[in-house]
Amino acid sequence: MPERQVRVIDSTLRDGSHAKAHQFTADQVARIAGGLDAAGVDTVEVSHGDGLGGSSLQYGRSLEPQGKLLAAARAAMPNAKLAVLLLPGVGTVADLEEAAAHGASVARIATHVTEADICEQHIRWARDHGMEVIGFLMLAHMAEPPELVEQARKMESYGAQCVYVTDSAGAMTPQDARRRVAALRRALPDEVAVGIHAHNNLGAAIGNSLAAIEEGASHVDGCACGLGAGAGNTQTEVLAAALSKLGVATGIDVLKVMDVAEDLVRPIMDRPQVIDRAGLVLGYAGVYSSFLLHAERAAERFGVEVREILLECGRRRTVGGQEDMIVDIAAGQEPRPPSRRRHRRAVAVRHRSVRPRLLAGIGIVAGRFLVALRHGRAAARAGARPAGRRG
Repeated sequence: MPERQVRVIDSTLRDGSHAKAHQFTADQVARIAGGLDAAGVDTVEVSHGDGLGGSSLQYGRSLEPQGKLLAAARAAMPNAKLAVLLLPGVGTVADLEEAAAHGASVARIATHVTEADICEQHIRWARDHGMEVIGFLMLAHMAEPPELVEQARKMESYGAQCVYVTDSAGAMTPQDARRRVAALRRALPDEVAVGIHAHNNLGAAIGNSLAAIEEGASHVDGCACGLGAGAGNTQTEVLAAALSKLGVATGIDVLKVMDVAEDLVRPIMDRPQVIDRAGLVLGYAGVYSSFLLHAERAAERFGVEVREILLECGRRRTVGGQEDMIVDIAAGQEPRPPSRRRHRRAVAVRHRSVRPRLLAGIGIVAGRFLVALRHGRAAARAGARPAGRRG
């Protein structure tokens, strides 16, 4: 691989919001953003997992307002650029305006891979107001290179300065990433960059990112500890180390970004970012990675297998914004037989519920016995009294 410069954009505080159920605090955002800045990361993305305006019943409520999180990140980063994500229909131009007022200078505008024409007003507004604009073509595995090129050219015509192949489902192999990135690089003007955003549902996030760079991608996303939707994203610290070994310049201090991952991000993770059965099915079936927590909640609610929900989502070719279909699918599934673990848990719950009733019953019987005993003793004493004291 020839020596070159690659821009790493860290999405821990945006894509990682999915894994945190959108519960980042302003203090956490400030500490992580500050650490990434000190490690030399060029750009840090901060938003609700589903972008600006995403805090809702449909997608999940944020713990703190987006303006407060953006302000916390901006204040903690003297050097790095602050990026935000916006999905037209979820966020609005007003959200972009608020983000810009809080210091965001990079707008990442995301649409489904076949729907670039819905983002024209958002890209144009951001460019007109001095923001750098990056176009995101999500669920890019659903479109073959010719269609991807057509959609990328639309984003470029609206003013996008970079267009991403966005593997939202973590469904791509390195060959898939190569074909799509190479097609965009050939089709777009030299001054328009190409990027890659990978998820690790098939364990290929680093491989896909490196393959994309070989085909001309100059922008690559990562998340510290891989914290992100589904099985997570390309790990920023691993990506930085791999690129350093390959002689690719990123401006990142590899040891410092390792410390950010281990000391700041890992302690606040709700669970390990691993490829478990459900995460693997996301990549296998080609399902939007952010569907994972929604599907797990629906599976628990309806007593069905989470993988069956995700497989059906894949068969229906669901896309971002159709989270409501997860509940419909779960409601129509056959309840799963209880696993040994779930059976033990259910038995334990029954035992816990029986024990108080049993103790209460014993208490009542014992109480009645004591009352009867006191009455009997009182009667015996009364019968033993002298006759002259009666009456």
